[in-house]
This record gives sequence, structure tokens and C-alpha cells, in this order.
Amino acid sequence: MESIFFQGASVRLHAIAAGPEDGPVVVLLHGFPEFWYGWRRQIEPLTAAGFRVIIPDQRGYNLSSKPTGVAAYALTELVSDVITIADQLGQEKIFLAGHDWGAAVAWSAALFHPQRIAKLVVLNVPHPSVMRKFLSTRPRQLLRSWYMFFFQLSWWPEAIFSAFDFRIGARALLRSSRPGTFSADDLVQYRAAWSQPGALTGMINWYRALFRARVQFPDKTVRVPTRILWGERDAFLLAEMAHESLRYCTSAELFTFASATHWLQHEEPARVSQLLIDFFRR
Repeated sequence: MESIFFQGASVRLHAIAAGPEDGPVVVLLHGFPEFWYGWRRQIEPLTAAGFRVIIPDQRGYNLSSKPTGVAAYALTELVSDVITIADQLGQEKIFLAGHDWGAAVAWSAALFHPQRIAKLVVLNVPHPSVMRKFLSTRPRQLLRSWYMFFFQLSWWPEAIFSAFDFRIGARALLRSSRPGTFSADDLVQYRAAWSQPGALTGMINWYRALFRARVQFPDKTVRVPTRILWGERDAFLLAEMAHESLRYCTSAELFTFASATHWLQHEEPARVSQLLIDFFRR
């Protein structure tokens, strides 16, 4: 396992790389408020299966660039980072998986650049059209997404998240996951990432940009083979959205985990890794 960097037009992305350099490339995208570390349990199984694994810190996070201004975190910019990684690895197509915000970027990459994504796996985030529909028509989902609106405020979210050594940030992980999912050592790693200069504003700017830079997809149908994995005890997102997302894909399958929460790849690491391997191999 090594640290590498990718240089985009305006950002420098840190990533962890592992596995045979000539293996098929799998890019794993983390969500909020994680960084590459959120996929650590998948590294060994995937590399043992012969894949070259690349896990970037997405822009605004940990050791990657943290550009100023909300516009720098528009979905089109986040997707461009994925394509930059594929280009610099010399890959015409990559296998792509994402969790949480990483899943939103992965969906969007498949919609904007279907010719560059061989296969897509998304964890606990629905197709963008489904998310929009449920936010506007389902009060239960709107209530669960309250924090997205809170994050639109200036500076105040950063102040609350970071107060008392990131107590709110750590508590959010602990309270929304199964007991024992995040250890004290894990929280030390997360606090270190959150403490990077400019990181909290960069991370939260993803939410601010979502409301201010509405994205129009050329086609709402995902034409890349897709596998959706969903922990049904997700405190943030209704499980109905996973089923609804299948309707927006030409070739998709859904695997649900009855006892898992939003933090699926942490709680069911072996099963998630195997589902990735089986899908990318066939």
C-alpha cells in the first residue's frame, strides 16, 4: 500500500494505491465525513483477487487539495477528478464503487461518462433523480436530510462540527452505526483528517454546491452494469430509494442488508468485498 498523487487542472488528489500494477483498476470513492480510510477493509480482499485498488481522498478531504469557493465542489468538478484519475492511470475504463457522497459522484460519473466506467457499484445512496424526487415528495426523507439544509449556513456548521475536539462529528458516526463499528483508534484517524487546514469547509462545501449548482444530466438512464448495495437500517436515507433506483438503470441488481446501517462497508466488510469482486470479475 502506497500514497500516490494525481494532478488535475486545479487540484492535487492524494490516493492510496495497492495491488498489482497491471491488474484491472478499481477506484473506490468515500463519502462524508470520511476519507480513503473508509474503504480500508476492502483493500486486502480486492488486491488478493488481482485488482489494482485506488482510493482517493476526494477534493476538500484529508491530504487532497481544498480549493476555495463553493463552485469548486459542483458535481461536474467532482466527476472530473474521477476521469483525471482514470486518464493518469492510462485506463480507458475503470471499475468504480462509491459510498455516500462517493456513490453520488459514482452515479454521476456513469451518467456523464458511461464510456469510461466498466461497471458501477453504489452503496447507500440512490440514483440522483430518485434523491430529488424523494426530497420533494416524501416528508420522511426531507426530515432525515435536515443536516443538508443546516450545512447551507456559513461558518456555523464548521464551528459546531469541530467544537470540543470534533465531538459532534465523532458522535454522528457512533450514533448512526452498529455498536463497535468505529473504534477509538478509528476516531483518532478521522479527527486527524478533519483537522487538516481547510478540510471542514471543503467537506461541507460539497453540500453547499449541491444546492447552488444544479446539475443537468444528458440522459437520466444509467447504461453501465450496476450493483446497488444497501444497509436497510440507514438513519439518513429511506431504503425505498434503493428499489426505485433500479428503474433508472438498464442493467442493475440490488443486494440489501437487513441489519446494516448507512456504514455498510464497515459493518459487513467481507460480504461487501465479495460482492465487489464477484461483480467486477464476471
